[in-house]
Amino acid sequence: MTGYQDETRAAYDGVVELYASLFADRLETQPFSRNMIGTFAELVRTTGNPRAADVGCGPGHLTAMLHDLGLEAFGLDLSPGMVEHARRAHPELRFDEARMEALPVEDDTLGGVLSHYSMIHTPPEELPALLTEPVRVLAPGGLLLVSFFATDGPEPVRFDHKVAPAYSWPVDRFAELLAGAGLVPFARLLHDPASERGFLDAHLLARLPSAQRP
Repeated sequence: MTGYQDETRAAYDGVVELYASLFADRLETQPFSRNMIGTFAELVRTTGNPRAADVGCGPGHLTAMLHDLGLEAFGLDLSPGMVEHARRAHPELRFDEARMEALPVEDDTLGGVLSHYSMIHTPPEELPALLTEPVRVLAPGGLLLVSFFATDGPEPVRFDHKVAPAYSWPVDRFAELLAGAGLVPFARLLHDPASERGFLDAHLLARLPSAQRP
């Protein structure tokens, strides 16, 4: 692993119970995020392939939400502590330890991938390579919903996240990265921050074209 991954894994392992206690409500206080995830789940169901990965699942609360919304959801996370907690909290669901750039998923098999603020710790120069993984595992027509902190400036901004160093992104730049990976961004939602950091909260929905892969 590279250094930032070691740091991120150790940081999240150290805050498992606190983090889980803060997010156990499954976004009850975050209507924009909740509704974007609901839209994502509805669109995944319409593909006819309900298999979905919650990548960077943390304590598993959103994996459970996707399951409740009718998807065959499973969770993947870098932190073994988070995976252990998720398995205890949601024993009916599958959770595995995994890196986002090496997902233990076969090619072309998923109807959806959720990345809810889980790419924020990836350095900008490494993000294009990371985005090839959801493209690899999505079936043609499959969907990616990625949520992140957004900035109005022209470049990504590194900041001191409460758990591990993170980056906010210009929304257009992030959408360009999705397009460069082979996805088609087709919907976005920006809203005022829910924290003192001052960044906008951003959600991008993208689809893998249904055309045959080369």
